[in-house]
Amino acid sequence: MLDISGATWVVTISVIVGLLALDLTLGWVRPHRVGFREAAAWSVFYVAAAVVFGLWFMGAYGGTYGTEYFAGYLVEKSLSVDNLFVFVIIMTTFTVPEEHQQKVLSFGIVLALVMRAVFIALGAALISAFSFMFLLFGLLLIYTAVQLYRHRDEDPDVEDNGVVRTARRLLPVTEGYVDGRILTRVEGRRMVTPLLIVLIAIGSVDLLFALDSIPAVFGVTEEPYIVFVANAFALLGLRALFFLVKGLLDRLVYLSTGLAVILAFIGAKLVLHWAHEDISHSVPEISTPLSLVVIGIVLAVATVASLIKTRRDPTSKAHAGSLKAHRARPEQEGG
Repeated sequence: MLDISGATWVVTISVIVGLLALDLTLGWVRPHRVGFREAAAWSVFYVAAAVVFGLWFMGAYGGTYGTEYFAGYLVEKSLSVDNLFVFVIIMTTFTVPEEHQQKVLSFGIVLALVMRAVFIALGAALISAFSFMFLLFGLLLIYTAVQLYRHRDEDPDVEDNGVVRTARRLLPVTEGYVDGRILTRVEGRRMVTPLLIVLIAIGSVDLLFALDSIPAVFGVTEEPYIVFVANAFALLGLRALFFLVKGLLDRLVYLSTGLAVILAFIGAKLVLHWAHEDISHSVPEISTPLSLVVIGIVLAVATVASLIKTRRDPTSKAHAGSLKAHRARPEQEGG
């Protein structure tokens, strides 16, 4: 069991909160259009920060825990790229002006971190109390993988989101974004801007991703500290990564397939771990180093295959993948 002191927790959380504050300052207080060079610089910074932390962590706590951190970070980073797909869909659906997209992303990242912290604490408590949670988490990931693979060529229907529909029905919404405000007054009447609806959509998506990502990272480590820092460092660079790869996301046509394979693999790993602990120690387990290799290979193959596919067929377009099929809307059915 990893022994993390209270001081280490405090320092870690302080560093993450400091980086979050920096991200919020850039995205919320100073809205502007982010260019390629700025996005690339910040992406390199956040990846470097994650790697430096991993090297320190490996030196301080050993290679086994260090490998678990890097495997967890890789899993969460790959899932965060799929998260970016959905963010792009939300931005496009609600035609968010470029100067306000940073604000939306910063909110989404903060909310995702908060939700993941809650789910990490809950997941760690459940795993500690009930060993069969490994089986439930494993089956959940396998089910998610199957659904994602079945609907890999679809995108989530943001307008069909129940929370978004309810908000639109109950709240008076302005036509425009009103300089990036959330609340405003129109002819003396208090109204919300479309930015609030966008934030609600981002929040509901964050909740769904948290439900999948936490069981996934618990598949490579049982240590709450590693789960937390892997999630935190994977999410911190999401704002810059969004602007860096926004134009490249359409080319990752096999990303959803790759993520489905990764989720199924980690789900099987969790089921085997449960069987090893609760049924018989003769049941083989999948080691963390092997998991790291498999995840890396799957991501590499999915990326290379995607680039080859889009080079041969420029009309090919990537999709975020969905966990359910969507019924065609009346205007789609008509033509």
